[in-house]
Amino acid sequence: MGARGCDSPGLPGEARFESRSYGFRPGRGCHDALGAVYQIAKGKTPKRLWVLDADLKAAFDHIDHDFILAEIGLFPGREMIRGWLKSGVVEKGRYSPTEEGTPQGGGISPVLLNITLHGMEEAVGVRYHTTGGRAGWVRPGSPALVRYADDQLVFCASKEQAEQVRQRLVAWLKPRGLALNEEKTQVVHLDQGCDFLSFNIRRYRGKLLIKPSADAIKRVRGRLRAEVRALYGANVAAVTKTLPSIIRGWAAYHRIVVSSKVFSALDNYMWQLLYKWAKRTHPTKSKHWVTARYFGRFNRARQDHWVFGDRETGIYVPKFSWTKIVRHVMVNGGASPDDPDLAQYWADRRRKGNPPPLNGVGLHLVKIQKGRCAECGDFLLHAYHQPQSPEAWEQWVRTIRMAIRKQRIATHREGNTSDSRRLVHASCLTRVRRG
Repeated sequence: MGARGCDSPGLPGEARFESRSYGFRPGRGCHDALGAVYQIAKGKTPKRLWVLDADLKAAFDHIDHDFILAEIGLFPGREMIRGWLKSGVVEKGRYSPTEEGTPQGGGISPVLLNITLHGMEEAVGVRYHTTGGRAGWVRPGSPALVRYADDQLVFCASKEQAEQVRQRLVAWLKPRGLALNEEKTQVVHLDQGCDFLSFNIRRYRGKLLIKPSADAIKRVRGRLRAEVRALYGANVAAVTKTLPSIIRGWAAYHRIVVSSKVFSALDNYMWQLLYKWAKRTHPTKSKHWVTARYFGRFNRARQDHWVFGDRETGIYVPKFSWTKIVRHVMVNGGASPDDPDLAQYWADRRRKGNPPPLNGVGLHLVKIQKGRCAECGDFLLHAYHQPQSPEAWEQWVRTIRMAIRKQRIATHREGNTSDSRRLVHASCLTRVRRG
């Protein structure tokens, strides 16, 4: 029902959402939000050095139903959405009514959250140039807001302005059933820095650097440690199957910022975990025997003799540092995939986008085919909804690998030469074989 409501014509949404709102919107994401932050705070003398790091308290759980329905107005699916909001939940066999909030994970919940929070820029006092060559730029002295779903940063010219914005936000959120999380909401100077979407934003000696946050690094180290420990007693094939998607997924999400040193440090940590796994697997063998068996130049494209892999199959565990640092190109202002006049813009954006975190063969085929199926010409990988977290990237990598392994995306040879392979949809391959 939520998905049907989301697709209903007339539902307020993309056409009116603010240009610096990036969460749960097609063609926009975390990396665009980080790009907007960089544009505001870069340079030696930025005008807004104070940041209100505003965190909402359980936003999905407390949205006021009456406010949402009033904002939606009289569009055709209004009563369907009302019924969905009021339908209640069943947990462990017990029914509970829902007087407020929308379920996280519901198909229409993100859209309803964006509708609820639309207008936040006006509430905090953001003012834009509306004419001339600077149209769309924030006016001098005005705060600047960057929002991703219920996470937002407000950049201000002074600490006093940031505190004023905080008070205005508290009053603006109240009729919506929402409130700031006072424990996490803070006013900080950019020299002190703050975390946003698993990245740390901070000025070092007058230069803005965005890096993976300490919490994000701690989480991935804990995840890798837990996964390797769970593999004690398993064979090397299980290790090479489990770890690559975690590594490629985390690196793909964090590759757009200053991450090289972090990637190298994680590679060192990963080596320690894998060496410990190998020694535990063969407790009676020498260090030389263990390293000779499990470490070597498995990736022939690199002069790295300390890659962990399987001697029998040649499958190996990739390294974080193999992921190239790339600069994300921000989406233009209020551009929306729903605008037919911007069809060429979105086609160019898909074509020029950052490469997906695939292995060398898969990436080469995607690149030469420009991301399209060799038979039907449609996109193999849809660019409007790129993963927006390390976990989502990890799942994306696993899904693509599984799609290729189970032949939902298949490799098709058009001849007998080694360069005749092409990636196609499995359904297209079936038609080719039938025809």
